[in-house]
Amino acid sequence: MWLQMRLYLLLGLMLAIIYGVIVGIASAIGVGSLLVYAILAILLVLLQYILGPSLVKWTMKVKYVSEQEYPVLHSMISELAKAARIRKPRVGVSRVPIPNAFAFGRTRWDARVCVTEGLLKSLNSDELRAVLGHEISHIKHNDMALITILSIFPLIIYFMAWGLMLSGRGRGQGGIPLPLIGIGMLVLYFITNLLVLYGSRIREYYADRGSVELGNRPRHMATALYKLAIGNARVPKESLKRVEGLKAFFVNDPSRAMNEIRELKEIDADMSGTIDYEELLALRSKTVRIRTADKLMELMSTHPNMLKRIKHLSSLI
Repeated sequence: MWLQMRLYLLLGLMLAIIYGVIVGIASAIGVGSLLVYAILAILLVLLQYILGPSLVKWTMKVKYVSEQEYPVLHSMISELAKAARIRKPRVGVSRVPIPNAFAFGRTRWDARVCVTEGLLKSLNSDELRAVLGHEISHIKHNDMALITILSIFPLIIYFMAWGLMLSGRGRGQGGIPLPLIGIGMLVLYFITNLLVLYGSRIREYYADRGSVELGNRPRHMATALYKLAIGNARVPKESLKRVEGLKAFFVNDPSRAMNEIRELKEIDADMSGTIDYEELLALRSKTVRIRTADKLMELMSTHPNMLKRIKHLSSLI
C-alpha cells in the first residue's frame, strides 16, 4: 500500500508543479499560449497511446502465439491472471536476442505479456513464473497508464520552455527576459523527468511485490533477476541499441547488466549463479551500501539499483 501511495503522491506532486508553473508564467506568455503547449503535449501522448502497442510489437519483433504452440507459457499466464483477478492478456514471443519479458498495452483490458526466446532458455519454471507474475502485476496495478499520465507533465514544460526561449527579446511583467525564464523551465523539465524516472522505479518494486503476492517465492524472483543480468551482459551492444527506447518495459535494464552482476556477486556467497533462501535471508539483516556513482546512475534509470531491489525482495520472505 505504501508503494501505491508513493505513486499517487508523485502524481499529486506533478500536478502541483504544473499548476504552479502555469500560474507563475501566465502573465508572461499569455493564457492562450499555455493552452497551446498543453494541448500539443496531450496530443503527442494520445498519439503515443494509439500507436504505442503497434510500435512496441514492431520494434520487439513480437509474434502472438497460441496455446498449442506454447502450452506451458499460456498455462502460467492464465493461472496468474486468474489469481490477479484480471482478464488474461494476449501472449507473445519476442524474436530479439535479449533474455527478458515485458507487458504493454493501452489498458488492462488491452494488455499483452511477452517473453523473449532467450528468457525461455535461461530460466526454470519457478523463475519464469515469478517473472510472469511481475508482468501480470504491472497490468493489475494499471501502472502503465499512470506512467503515461506522468510523462505528460515534462512534455508540457518542455514545449513551454522552448516557446519562451524562441520568443525573442520579450520580457515578463517583472522585467525578466522571456528566454531566461525559458532556460529556467528547461531545468524544471529535467527535474520533472527525474520524478517520472522515480515513478518508474517505484512501479518495479511494486510489481516485484505483486509477483510474490501471486504466490511466487522471493528467491525465485531474485534468481530470475540475477540470471537476466548474466544473459543481458552477453548480448551484443548493437542489439541493445535497438531497444534502447523500450528498456523501461523490461524486467531489468539490459544496459546496466555488468554493474548488476558485480553487485549480485556480493550476495551469491557460493557462486552458484542463483540466490537461494539462505543468501536472501542473510541479506535481510544487512545494510546495503551503494557507491556514489551507482546512486547517480540509478537517478537516471527507469529501474531500481539491483542490490536495493533484491534487498526489497528479502523483506518479503
